[in-house]
Parts: sequence; C-alpha cells; structure tokens
Amino acid sequence: MRLGFAICLLPGMALAQQVTVSPEDGLAAWDRIFEVVSHPRCSNCHTGPSDRPMWSGPSYGQTRVHGMNVRAGESRIGAEYIPCRTCHVTAENARNETPHAAPQVADAWRLAPVEAHWFGQSSETICEQLRDPERNGDRTAEELAEHLDHDVILHWAWTPGGTREPAPYSLEIHIRDLRIWGNAGQPCATD
Repeated sequence: MRLGFAICLLPGMALAQQVTVSPEDGLAAWDRIFEVVSHPRCSNCHTGPSDRPMWSGPSYGQTRVHGMNVRAGESRIGAEYIPCRTCHVTAENARNETPHAAPQVADAWRLAPVEAHWFGQSSETICEQLRDPERNGDRTAEELAEHLDHDVILHWAWTPGGTREPAPYSLEIHIRDLRIWGNAGQPCATD
C-alpha cells in the first residue's frame, strides 16, 4: 500500500510547519469523509460496475435507479445510449434553482469510474478503496484532495440547488479532512 502524506496547514501556519496527525484524528476525519462519499449527492453516480445512476435521498422518496431508463454505458457518459449531457447540460454558473430539473454543471456530466464504487458500500470498503492506488486513479491522499479542488463537477455536490440536499459539511472541510486523513497515514477502522 502506498501512503499519501500531505502537509496539513491550519490557518496562520507557515508552509514549513508540518503537522503531526494521530491515527485517532485521522479516523475522525475519515468518518466525516465517509459521511460525504456515502451521501446521495456523491454516491448516486458512484455505482461501480452498474452503468445506471441512482436516485436516492430525501427529495427522491424511495431509492431507485435513475428514471427514464438512463444508462451510461462503458463510456460512463452515455455515449452508447443517450449522453448524460442531453438533460444534464453543461452551463457556466448554473444556479440549479428549479426543483426536479436536471442539474447543470460547468463540466460534462458522467458517472464515476467503475473502480470508484461507493453506492451502498461500507465505510471499510470505501476506505480501503480510496487508499489503494490501483482503485483510486493512482492518487495519494493529497492528490485526491487536489482532484476535489479542481474537478468542478464534484463541486456541485455542495451547491446542488433547487430542493436538493447538499453533501454534508463543505467542499473546503472535505478537502481538509482528506489531508488530515492522509497525514495520519490513511487509517481505516479495520487496521
């Protein structure tokens, strides 16, 4: 296992100061990370080998596969069927204020890679997956944090608009937690 160590800076700290993070603090950060990745705003499109996005969460009632027989195919963008962006249009500064309208982002809508299977998975399963470079896009914890900071489709989870419930905490707290978890050695409860 390759561990990703990052310098976790607290407000007012100089870059040269390294923060030591205990395994307990790393596990507490992981618990918050899991709250985010298992939330419907994230997990509904992290369906693993299934090419069917999910509808779950308070605004959808019963958990079910995405309506209208939507499939993302092997391309994960619907190229084999109807592209996700047919309804989930790409729009700069989309406000997403209309309830039950297809969400819009400033990027091409798509399902997560097959390896990023979160929907219905346990904390332990996702923790092991995210620290495994063969299943996380060959990323360290710091690179996972940078991925979140730069991939605008992921930002939508915290600003979904309409009556959609946003992912817990904030993007900034989630990125900080990934860095804390990385500094702690990417601990999982099963360690």
